[in-house]
Amino acid sequence: MSEKRYIYDLSEGDATMRNLLGGKGAGVAEMARVGVPVPDAFTVTTTACVETMNRGGEWPDGLADEINAGLTRLEERTGRKLGGSENPLLVSVRSGAVFSMPGMMDTILNLGVSDESVAAIAEESGNERFAWDCYRRFIQMYGEVVEGVPAYAYEDALTELKRKRGVELDTDLGPADLKELVATFKEISNEHLGGEWTSDPVEQLHRAVNAVFRSWQNPRAEVYRRANNIPSDLGTAVNVMQMVFGNRGDDSATGVCFTRNPSTGAKELYGEFLVNAQGEDVVAGIRTPRPLAEMREVLPEAYDELIDTMHRMESHYRDMQDMEFTVENGKLFLLQTRNGKRTAAAALKVASDLVDEGVITKEEALLRIEPDQLDQLLHPAIDPSHGEKPIAKGLPASPGAAVGEVVFDADTAAERGGRGEAVVLVRYETTPDDIHGVIVAQGVLTAHGGMTSHAAVVARGMGKPCVAGASGIHIDAKGRTLTVGDRVIKEGEVITLDGSTGDVFGQEIKLIPPRINEDFQRVVTWADEVRELGVRANADNFEDASKARELGAEGIGLCRTEHMFMAADRLPAVRRMILAETHEARADALEKILPMQQADFEGIFTAMKGLPVTVRLLDPPLHEFLPNLVEQSLLVQRLELTGGDASELGAARATLAQVKRLHELNPMLGTRGCRLAMLYPEIPAMQTRAIIRAALAVLEREGETIGVEIMIPLVALSKELEIQREIVEKTVAEELKAAGKELDVTVGTMIELPRAALVADQIAEYADFFSFGTNDLTQTGIGISRDDAENGFLTQYVTSKVLERNPFESIDVAGVGQLVDIGVAKGRSIKPNLKTGVCGEHGGDPDSVEFFQSVGLDYVSCSPYRVPIARFAAAKAVLKQRED
Repeated sequence: MSEKRYIYDLSEGDATMRNLLGGKGAGVAEMARVGVPVPDAFTVTTTACVETMNRGGEWPDGLADEINAGLTRLEERTGRKLGGSENPLLVSVRSGAVFSMPGMMDTILNLGVSDESVAAIAEESGNERFAWDCYRRFIQMYGEVVEGVPAYAYEDALTELKRKRGVELDTDLGPADLKELVATFKEISNEHLGGEWTSDPVEQLHRAVNAVFRSWQNPRAEVYRRANNIPSDLGTAVNVMQMVFGNRGDDSATGVCFTRNPSTGAKELYGEFLVNAQGEDVVAGIRTPRPLAEMREVLPEAYDELIDTMHRMESHYRDMQDMEFTVENGKLFLLQTRNGKRTAAAALKVASDLVDEGVITKEEALLRIEPDQLDQLLHPAIDPSHGEKPIAKGLPASPGAAVGEVVFDADTAAERGGRGEAVVLVRYETTPDDIHGVIVAQGVLTAHGGMTSHAAVVARGMGKPCVAGASGIHIDAKGRTLTVGDRVIKEGEVITLDGSTGDVFGQEIKLIPPRINEDFQRVVTWADEVRELGVRANADNFEDASKARELGAEGIGLCRTEHMFMAADRLPAVRRMILAETHEARADALEKILPMQQADFEGIFTAMKGLPVTVRLLDPPLHEFLPNLVEQSLLVQRLELTGGDASELGAARATLAQVKRLHELNPMLGTRGCRLAMLYPEIPAMQTRAIIRAALAVLEREGETIGVEIMIPLVALSKELEIQREIVEKTVAEELKAAGKELDVTVGTMIELPRAALVADQIAEYADFFSFGTNDLTQTGIGISRDDAENGFLTQYVTSKVLERNPFESIDVAGVGQLVDIGVAKGRSIKPNLKTGVCGEHGGDPDSVEFFQSVGLDYVSCSPYRVPIARFAAAKAVLKQRED
């Protein structure tokens, strides 16, 4: 046997062994430890899976022997033999990753049923139908998961048999029917395999374990991990558990329950069950289950014990639990417990309520909520006054509003949604293989399945609206139509889902802005009590600035003035200014722009009065202000060919000559930022004048103004900043003297070039603050164009693990992050109290915020709707830092 240990019996595990036994294995072991009834089991560790992957699919030495020994111990404890003709043992082989990945990996049930054991199972249970039902289920699941037989091959045979017998449900088939189906399924399996499949149960167990290992790397699991930032090198554990049967008759059942409502967070009974069924029937949405409350009527003793166990488990784990259970001949067994996936609204309410109940502290509550979840609450909802009648109604499986064009398969959803189109995925029922379509769809509608089906669980975890089990709809996947009564909706037509009510509308319904509820405000306020980083917003107009302040922004970290220059009524004046050949002509053009800029700044400063506002002076590349070179050339050619007006032709030729003179091959690294200001110092002077006049106007009108922070962009050399600072300070002094007023004005720079970070000590001599522009710092630091990379190789890099994350979404800590760290350290070596922040999009990314906390930045700045997320992420960063 190898030195490493790959197998743990149920009695040897507990909740602390999650990384080794996976969430499922650790959870079952913990339930057994505290006295909850669970079937006996052993767990193959995540280490075994990882080593198998690293060895190209070959098991590590000793694993097979350990599995055999674990099986022998399980047989001894249960008094049964796997596949035996007497007292047969049947087991489930189930995946169990460290982090919950519902439905993404594979499971095999009923392993151990065979020609040798089926009679004994029938005799012991006194139910011949049950025995043959287990057998047909096993062949189908084993064939699909382990041997790769197409699912439709079995489903077609099952559908044909039900058609012949004139029945609708699987449960309507009798023992003789199922025995015939087993024979048919065997023929199907052998036909696809090209020979007899193995009937040795131990070999089947080994192959099943290996299939679960392989499923860690299947496409849907990869997609799910990328969407949820789960590392790909963790592997999955495999749980080999004695089968208990919810399909042994009317005193047996299977179900899923949550200790609180995962959609709303309310402390109420939530769950579903099916009589005479196995667990896959519930989660796969094949049959629409019954509400858990009805279990009291049919299985009262098991129901009471389940309710008691739910309370015990929530109290034990101090969090909402998602539990799977089976009732076999009236006896309750728990198969799994885990922290339940929930919507953002539910996460906030559960956390808030648990604090009120004295179960957890505020700090624990903050650690349990993912910052990105808050984004779900910042999306629009359906306008309740719309007046339209729904065309169908299903179960409100995941709240929110979804408006989009109908598509009927996940591939189409992924393709169109990936292009930015709004689509709603409509399916008979979803399967785990649909995950790539669910991720990009606006919402999901299914004809079958319940509140705990795969579609519902995955949608809730992703914040996607979902209406499940809308039994009144008919889906023709081949004809690409959705029919409700007399209404036929074709693929591409727009529908609206209300995941909070279950309503389906046959047209686009108006949406209203999000409303932040009391739980949201309360929990984010707790975050403010903990966080150390300030949180500002990137905003360029009054509306965005007002929204940012409403969402808790403590100022503006980036006001991009080029957005004001690009307005249609200003661009002609800007072009005249750029193309001017004399100082007087340029000054005349700037004089026309100045009042427009001042008006813009007044609006922003009014919204932010009392708070700091960082205004970045003009930054975009020169070509963005100029006529397109090709279009201008075509204009001249057209005028020449048509004999146009001579003066018009002359002007067009003159403009073309100037455009050619100013044309740059790489404009993003050309005449932009402070370089443009170095050529045309009138521009920063005009902008500074507009800023100061606006601040003074707001001060006079409101009695209060903003903290003025003027930022010089794209500095690489300390001399650039020295010269630009002189221009700004001279202009500020002129304006304040003329007004007879005083203002607190600081001048800083944007660190967005590697050289600037490396010589930050030199640059700091002339800076009151640094703001790291991590978007451009990423482009220049890694040497890639964002637009070209994201439309080209970057997706492949992330998929193939060359990069773990898109560096424009989450900061490249090892590379670009080190430039930030160096810049902060060198800047503060000259000015210990130098204020430092970040204004790139990374300021709203929770993982990046955690890094910025670690290097000692003063604030982050992000888009207005990311402000609450950044506030929350900043608090979590502090709490994690304390833990470390």
